Amino acid sequence: MRSLRAWAALYAATALVLLTTALSPVSSAVASPAGEPAFATRPARAALARLLPRHVSQFTLVAAGRPASGDYFSVSGRAGHIRVQGTSPAVILSGVNWYLKYTAKVDIGWPGRSTAKLPRTLPTPAGTVRKHASVPHRFALNDTDDGYSGAYRDWESYEKQIDLLALHGVNEVFVQMGADAVYYETLREFGYSEDELRSWIPGPAHQPWWLMQNMSGFGGPVSVRLIEERAELGRKIADRLRRLGMTPVLPGYYGTVPPGFTERNPTGPVVPQGDWVGFERPDWLDPRSEVFGRVAASFYRHQRELFGDSTMYKMDLLHEGGRPGNVPVGDAAKAVMNALQTARPGAVWTLIGWQNNPSTQIIDAVDKSRLLIVDGRSDRYDGLDREATWHGAPYAFGTIPNFGGHTTVGANTAVWTERFDQWRTKPGSALSGIAYLPEGSGGNPVAYELFTELAWRTGPLDHRAWFAAYAERRYGGADPHAARAWELLRGGPYSTPSGTWSESQDSLFTARPALTATKAASWSPGAMRYDPSTVRRALAELLRVAPALRTTDAYRFDLVDVARQALANHSRTLLPQIKAAYDAKDLPRFRERAAEWKSDLALLDRLLATDTRFLLGPWLEDAKSWGRTKAERAAAEFDARSILTTWGHRMGSDAGGLRDYANREWSGLVSDFYAMRWTTYLDSLDTALATGRAPVAIDWFALENAWNQERDGYPVRASGDPVALATAVLDALPTPAPTGPPAG
Repeated sequence: MRSLRAWAALYAATALVLLTTALSPVSSAVASPAGEPAFATRPARAALARLLPRHVSQFTLVAAGRPASGDYFSVSGRAGHIRVQGTSPAVILSGVNWYLKYTAKVDIGWPGRSTAKLPRTLPTPAGTVRKHASVPHRFALNDTDDGYSGAYRDWESYEKQIDLLALHGVNEVFVQMGADAVYYETLREFGYSEDELRSWIPGPAHQPWWLMQNMSGFGGPVSVRLIEERAELGRKIADRLRRLGMTPVLPGYYGTVPPGFTERNPTGPVVPQGDWVGFERPDWLDPRSEVFGRVAASFYRHQRELFGDSTMYKMDLLHEGGRPGNVPVGDAAKAVMNALQTARPGAVWTLIGWQNNPSTQIIDAVDKSRLLIVDGRSDRYDGLDREATWHGAPYAFGTIPNFGGHTTVGANTAVWTERFDQWRTKPGSALSGIAYLPEGSGGNPVAYELFTELAWRTGPLDHRAWFAAYAERRYGGADPHAARAWELLRGGPYSTPSGTWSESQDSLFTARPALTATKAASWSPGAMRYDPSTVRRALAELLRVAPALRTTDAYRFDLVDVARQALANHSRTLLPQIKAAYDAKDLPRFRERAAEWKSDLALLDRLLATDTRFLLGPWLEDAKSWGRTKAERAAAEFDARSILTTWGHRMGSDAGGLRDYANREWSGLVSDFYAMRWTTYLDSLDTALATGRAPVAIDWFALENAWNQERDGYPVRASGDPVALATAVLDALPTPAPTGPPAG
């Protein structure tokens, strides 16, 4: 087993080789007029070989220097000989994607693809297409992404994610994988033992909130081997991003320390941070202290040894209720920035725009040109003036269209297409980027596609026309029923308004049982955000798509997803009916409605089983694969299960409200967790009605955490016919009259 220091030495020994390889000239690489070094197109070609193995030979990829106006790509050529030029390997891939979408008319989505419909010989582009990036910063991934998208993924999964990010124009990616190794190595120099640090570091699924100074320890202790392997994977991720010309945005150091820091380091005062929704927060080392500078220097030194350098570092002081104590926030910000600039001169401090973060005390205390605020609320509220709020600091127009990795569909896409261009072009605009920030990525492919495309348009985007074009390429061919389905989805879940929310409602099937439940996660919308009939009618249209287009991966995913959403929406109609029957003490009616609820859950699970992307099994197998012993596998599986259900311990789950925050409709999770809870509850109500007694109290946390502790296996391969099951869903749904969308 290689130690962390051995990995650091290995990185140092190979870094020059990697850099030389990335910059070595090849036949298609050229020097820019401005004298920039040429770059190799081989990383782009390697990605293209993974994405389009049957057609990669028909592309010629050409490196171009980056002009003062910023990134651009151009597409030209003839049938079977497509020439794509761009200012980085990733930008070249963005040009390939533009060609696929608007000439070949196929889609590589996240998830779902229709490239099976590509002809043997690629079609001729209509002249030369040249697209310039409208903003320099094209940022992706929320701080929580690893936790909610899968902290136990392997290199192949991350490689695919990077390919999809590059293909869609992203050039800055938050990378937290392996940050635990940096803290581990750093804090050993300041008096902490290996065992103390292993117990302080949470399990991988919960590490994002530890890095945000919200909590520690849960899901641990972690093993040294796990820390080492995560560092190795993090280095591969960062290296791949650099080779593609993308920036790995690394965590910066802003003062998080374990308990007992001052006792070990008497000149290092800390500010207790209180609690965060039921969890005790780590202490905050006063950034003004002499010790802070030494800890930060050690942190950045170890980070460089393990992962190399970056030009962007992500950190948020006093996130979600942190306490400054007697430390002036402006002085703290100056010290944090000074430590960053000392270690990485010229680096950009990246912060998330969320709740009251960042405060103007931080912004006004430092050089604003060294800041980038990735705004998580650009599309959520009305009346926003980011230039005034953030005193002219550069920011990226951002969205959080998904919280916790929910499987719900929908986004405020109409707000994006109107607001982004208005904000970008207004006088005095400080908008300099986009930021795609779902808490869990890999869902809502149409939202990802549209949002990232904004950065390659220099004028307004026609919302209706864009969805019409998407409907054609999504399944690899024009079809009137696909067109109608996507127009219904556009006008329904993908046209939710700003003002209160940036995501759609979640499913009541995933809520902790109660007759009065209106949401599953504590902070989700409590009512429908669009006319639910749009989804049901879209499902009916998708089931009428021509058989030749049903063979695409994208069609199968969308069909299951839309059918799932239609059934989930029905839960909001059915639950009040169950409550009405119970309140009326109408036992026959109650049993009829409760049986329908249970039947819907069983049907939902069978539907989800037809697509691997809606299976619980791979999530758990990924976690177990990181363990070498029975105990390690059990710890990893508990970590992966609990993030989906209770989230944490009893206090955080119940009083803190974190239960079901990451709810999602997956086969296995529906049948063995959500259906188990609802069956227990509905049966208790049935008994109460039949006997005239009060329902028996249920200790929900105990029931839920018992499931977290189980080690049952689940399928990792899909089974069943998605078309047949989607048809069964449509047949099971009533046909409501269309209604107008609810306010807000």
